[in-house]
Amino acid sequence: MTKIGFSLSSEEHGPRELVQYASMAADHGFSDIWVSDHFHPWVDAQGESPFVWSVVGGIAAAAPGARLGTGVTCPTIRIHPAIIAQAAATSAAMAGGGFFLGVGSGENLNEHILGDRWPATDERLEMLEEAMEVMRLLWKGGNQSHRGRHYTVENARLYSLPDEPPPIYVSAFGPKACSLAARIGDGLVTTSPDTEVISQYRKEGGSGPVLAGSKACWATDEATARRTAFELWPNSGLPGELAQELATPTHFEQACQLVKEEDAVGSMALGPDPEVHAASVTEYLEAGVDEVYVHQIGQDQEKFLRFYRDEVIPRLSL
Repeated sequence: MTKIGFSLSSEEHGPRELVQYASMAADHGFSDIWVSDHFHPWVDAQGESPFVWSVVGGIAAAAPGARLGTGVTCPTIRIHPAIIAQAAATSAAMAGGGFFLGVGSGENLNEHILGDRWPATDERLEMLEEAMEVMRLLWKGGNQSHRGRHYTVENARLYSLPDEPPPIYVSAFGPKACSLAARIGDGLVTTSPDTEVISQYRKEGGSGPVLAGSKACWATDEATARRTAFELWPNSGLPGELAQELATPTHFEQACQLVKEEDAVGSMALGPDPEVHAASVTEYLEAGVDEVYVHQIGQDQEKFLRFYRDEVIPRLSL
């Protein structure tokens, strides 16, 4: 069944606001919610970066029937996968509507903070695969140990476990990450209606759901929405692997000086026209996405939720 979910930006909102917006989303009929996991925002204009696991706990209490997930967590460098396993297990035990763990190979922006070396892509994917092995091992219960190339776990037991282990959905932008998602993931995460990646995932045996995050900006007029989107998310226009490689918000701001508004805004759904927003979501659905999580850029969260519930979703073929 196709789902339209609500995406919460930890880069834009503080912890109390995120919990408030999640509860608001549930009240407006959005029972599927994901929240980003960052140590830093991309640029200082976004201005926030609360600890995602505290936020997830708050959301689980404030919206007890919602299905929650992270979009996405890097379980490899900044936090050991055994700790992520405990955090995800606790979250899954708390979330009345279920919990999923979105994972990815991370960004230097968040993972360099302890002084660790930033590995090349192949090594990061190798670390991610082993991290998933560690988490699933601990979710089996009982006393567990692991000695691998990247991680050691010794005599560890998670006592607080959910009835079922949470699914792990793997973020993929390139073919190698997509292959990993198809081979060992429970689903695929993407941020665009990329038919090539989704097709590869299916051809290589990926049978789980495809989740996608989509940015939009409702406002009373398109010019305001466009201006808001560019002010808060100029980094959306950065090409190539810069999002993975730049180390600080200052570096992103410097790079974004070269970004044009049309490149940052791209094909985002902007303004008050429900047909524009419905067409954007439809593009994801036609690409093979099973769950679209829409992120409202800016502060008009309640107006956005009401707009999507009353005007956009009724126009979709779900």
